[in-house]
Amino acid sequence: MLAVIRVRLLVALVVVSALSALLALVAFSPEAKANHSWGGYHWARTSNPFTLMLSDNVSSQWDPILATTSKDWSTSTVLDTRITAGQAKSKNCRPTTGRVEVCNGTYGNNGWLGIAQIWASGKHITQGTTKVNDTYFNTPKYNTTAWRNLVMCQEVGHTFGLDHQDENFDNANLGTCMDYTSDPTTNQHPNQHDYEELVAIYSHLDSTTTVSAASAASGVPAAASRGNLNSRAEWGRKIRESRSGKLELWVRGFGNGNRVFTFVIEA
Repeated sequence: MLAVIRVRLLVALVVVSALSALLALVAFSPEAKANHSWGGYHWARTSNPFTLMLSDNVSSQWDPILATTSKDWSTSTVLDTRITAGQAKSKNCRPTTGRVEVCNGTYGNNGWLGIAQIWASGKHITQGTTKVNDTYFNTPKYNTTAWRNLVMCQEVGHTFGLDHQDENFDNANLGTCMDYTSDPTTNQHPNQHDYEELVAIYSHLDSTTTVSAASAASGVPAAASRGNLNSRAEWGRKIRESRSGKLELWVRGFGNGNRVFTFVIEA
């Protein structure tokens, strides 16, 4: 009898363990997320709405795309964006503390269509960059307003603390740029769920702000902005990849809670 009880207990433990693993898998699956906050990372600020500068380092062909992205995200009740003169000075797109530098360039056949890089100290974002790769956007497939809007809108959205709403490449569009797709026609702009998620992310206030160069500078180690930031060799380790392989997330640590995250849209 004792042996039977032991067997039954062992079976019960195996079932519970398997169920727990399944629940964990569902909870962390990008396609099953009830929200799309990106790990709780956010800009520190003392009031809402706050204004985040998008520094314009893009060519005239990209200017109207950046203007659309800025206008779209500024519809949020907690966040405004303002386009200002770029400070990156080259397509290498070096970050500037307290703002997001936006750049385009012929970065080569490196596999990525666009990347967003976010510097964080603890849970606070301190600076960011968005880069779009004209090596691919100059080809017939991607040289469309729809593809340009999708990639620019999504990569800038990551710099606010937003993740993807969906990462299934082949299912029906959700009507948001935070949903990757093979047909971007209806996924060029944020949707209501994106705005609701921003409200959730920024529902609290902080005692300090990182939305300015002076306030954010102390949280950015100099080494975190060096090297060839366009190369996977400088991105650290890959911590997530979509089933299609079209979306990736990398992280590199610099000690004391300082990290650089790189969101990638593959061509």
